[in-house]
Formats: sequence, C-alpha cells, structure tokens
Amino acid sequence: MSQEKLSLLVPMYNESEVIPLFFTTIKDVLADIDIEWEIVCVNDGSSDNTEELIIKQIEVDSRVKLVSFSRNFGKEAAMTAALDYATGDAVIPIDADLQDPPEIINEMIERWRDGVQVVYAKRTSRAGDSIFKRQTANWFYSVFNKMSDTPIPENVGDFRLLDSRVVEVIRELPEKDRFMKGLFSWPGFQTSTIEFERPSREKGDSKFNYWKLWNFAISGITSFSTIPIRVGTYLGMFIAILSFIYGLIVITKTLVSGVDVPGYASLTVIILFMGGVQLFFMGLLGEYIGRIYKEVKNRPLYVVNYTLGLDDD
Repeated sequence: MSQEKLSLLVPMYNESEVIPLFFTTIKDVLADIDIEWEIVCVNDGSSDNTEELIIKQIEVDSRVKLVSFSRNFGKEAAMTAALDYATGDAVIPIDADLQDPPEIINEMIERWRDGVQVVYAKRTSRAGDSIFKRQTANWFYSVFNKMSDTPIPENVGDFRLLDSRVVEVIRELPEKDRFMKGLFSWPGFQTSTIEFERPSREKGDSKFNYWKLWNFAISGITSFSTIPIRVGTYLGMFIAILSFIYGLIVITKTLVSGVDVPGYASLTVIILFMGGVQLFFMGLLGEYIGRIYKEVKNRPLYVVNYTLGLDDD
C-alpha cells in the first residue's frame, strides 16, 4: 500500500515578513509526523517579494509547490486554486501568519486515520480581537446559521482537515462568487472538532479590514440563503394588509364624521419609511442579480501565470 499523503494549502498575499518563520515552523512539525507531504503555495498577485521567497524554498525542498496568479484574485480564489492543484489524500488549508497552530496537525491526522473525513479546528476564545469584532462575529454566525440550510461551525476558519473525497465534491461546485467556509461545510460527511487557543500574529498585518469583512459576510449570507429576499415578500404583504386596514378605517371615519385633514408629519414619516424599505430591498435584489450576472459571464475564477514544482510542469 502506498504511503498516505498530506497537502498543506497556503494562500499568500504580501506575506514576505512571515514566510521564513512559517516554513521553518511547519517543516519542524511535519518532520515528526509519519506521512508524505507537500505544501501548495498560491501567490495571489503579491506586490512584495513573496514569490521570490517561495521559489527559494522550492530550490531546497521539492515538496514545496507554487501556483502563481497573474494578479490578485482574492483569498477565496487562491484557496480554490490550492484545492485544484493538491494531490494529497487529505488537505489542510492554513494561513502563513501561524495564527493557525501547526502543532495540532498531528491530532488532525490521527482523527482522519480513525475515519473522520472533516476535522475542524475551533478557536476557544476571541480574546485577541476587539469587542466590536467579537460581537459582529457572533452576530454573523447567529444570522448565517438561522438563515442557511448549510450551517457553519462557529469560530472555525479555513484551518481544517478535509479528506480527498470531500475535496472532490468541492471541486465540482461551479459557483464563481465563493464563500469557502460555506463550501467546506456543504458536502457534509463525518466531522470532528479540535479546540485550540489562537496566538497573536507573529509578524505582518491582517489583509482584512472591517469593510472587507462586512462585504464578506454579505457574500456568505446571500451565497447560501434566499431568506433575505423572501423577507421582502413577507414584509410587503404585511404592509399591504396594514394599508388596507388603515384605508377601511379612513373611509369609515370619513363617512361617519366627514372629511378629516391629516397631519403632514405622519404622512412624511410614512413616505420616508416606505421609500427606505423599498430602496433596501431593491439593493438586496440587486445583490442577488449581481450574483446571477457573475455566474452567467462564466469567467474563470483565477488566471495562473505559471506553476513551479508541480508534476505537470
């Protein structure tokens, strides 16, 4: 029987500060695990010397691979490319900043060998995040899991182990606007969870600001649920019923008491409220139409400039 193989998937964008430490740490961990391995790095159009540093690693270790994009396509595209090029019996997406602790990879593999096809790595706390970020994260998971038919585990990022059977299912998913946390959870299969304390970043800064995280949350919810747009239908029906009842009251009052001159303030409030509701749901409808637009164009999710160290080079 051939030896099992593990693929580590590492999307990188301007990670030159952390690359040397990342490879030193990850190789020390993998050296103690009885498994064949490869590290599939995706250079997502970095503007620093990330690419050069990865190439130096390939020159000294053929188990390091490089997929270099023609420009920056985003982390979800980079993660998809890493999945496409991975050849392992199991894969583990991991960030280069070492906030995902490589030390638990061995335990992940043990559970996988016991028959588990998806092993989650769950943060036990978000103490390193601001109060605002912790609260918004809790709101996101709560809203997403109530709306979506595919719940995602709370406080679990991309760092997890996926069996090759799960990877094959994900590769068949055709959508262009991708929310990888949802796509990782969609296939199902048997799961297990390992909890860990997330350390602070060794070097470098996060590439996600609050605006990007907000758009990421909107993308996730609209990718896996039609409930937001359905709410517009129910709200419209509710307001229509209220308007009909109010109209009957006005007609009855006019017939009994004569013509009454209503106040302009209440009329203005009603008009502004209805206008705001309509604009909100027009924007929500536009969000879904925009997704249809992206899918219909059917552009490739990413463009590879070149690969290095892969079997088909």
